Amino acid sequence: MIRLLTLSLLLLLRPATATPTLPISQQFKEAPQFYNSQECPSVIHTNNGSVVHVAMTLDAAYIRGSMAAILSVLQHSACPENIIFHFVTSASSDTFLLHETITNSFPYLRFEVYPFEDSLVAGLISTSIRAALDCPLNYARSYLANILPVNVRKVVYLDSDLVLVDDIAKLAATPLGDAILAAPEYCNANFTFYFTPTFWSNPSLSSTFDDRKPCYFNTGVMVLDLDRWRDGDYTRKIEEWMELQKRMRIYELGSLPPFLLVFAGKIAPVDHRWNQHGLGGDNFRGLCRDLHPGPVSLLHWSGKSKPWVRLDAERPCPLDALWAPYDLLKPPFSFDS
Repeated sequence: MIRLLTLSLLLLLRPATATPTLPISQQFKEAPQFYNSQECPSVIHTNNGSVVHVAMTLDAAYIRGSMAAILSVLQHSACPENIIFHFVTSASSDTFLLHETITNSFPYLRFEVYPFEDSLVAGLISTSIRAALDCPLNYARSYLANILPVNVRKVVYLDSDLVLVDDIAKLAATPLGDAILAAPEYCNANFTFYFTPTFWSNPSLSSTFDDRKPCYFNTGVMVLDLDRWRDGDYTRKIEEWMELQKRMRIYELGSLPPFLLVFAGKIAPVDHRWNQHGLGGDNFRGLCRDLHPGPVSLLHWSGKSKPWVRLDAERPCPLDALWAPYDLLKPPFSFDS
């Protein structure tokens, strides 16, 4: 009886989200290696037009999601060897450990890790409706043009809480025209919701959108022209709105509103299939949601709840089953009876 009680206690205390005693770099399985199809062009230089550059942030809290996202990108690509990943991580994090974690699971992956100085943005961040949105690394997407090498001229930015079920090269090939940024737009969303009454009641602020038809877009999936971004110094434009937010409360939702202020109504459209977002529920309760009508190329668990958390808690939403096949976390140690 005592032995059974002891075993039950050990099982209850066992961490749900990581294999016990193992460092993070050894918590994940090695992914299969994926090869280019015969039709893929040979790539020697990183600025070759056939290379797809993908940027993501990387930290210990979301590493499990990042690993799944990477696997999904490679698995559904016709030319996976032509993809280069650019991971941005906080300069205060253990960069070597994160690098080792990626290498252990993807020993063949072409990637670089770049430190992001939290101090660049820490003084500009205003408290939002959810603590996770206030992390400095959440703002790194605004600095990609400064962080990535100048020979990276175009990049697909992806959040860590998503999986692709289509070839990322199709998304990367989105024609930008004269735009700096491409993303799916959601013009049925209530755009006024993203800014406070203080903003809308001030003509000098609300007139920002006078010559545009602004629509909401989600910044977790974007195609960015970094050359044009650098030429127009769009990082500084975003910072200016963040500085104003510190003086007067004009929005509540973290890093999204400054992007909307600078780019809404000026972006190149992308089919909605490339960001079936909101699967993590809203920012308050994280309730289960269904897919938007139409085809799907990318599933995005934006919102409060994440699929790996719900799966570990044995309270998954139905669509979390679509994320689970990409989960590289090793199963926990079994206990002898």
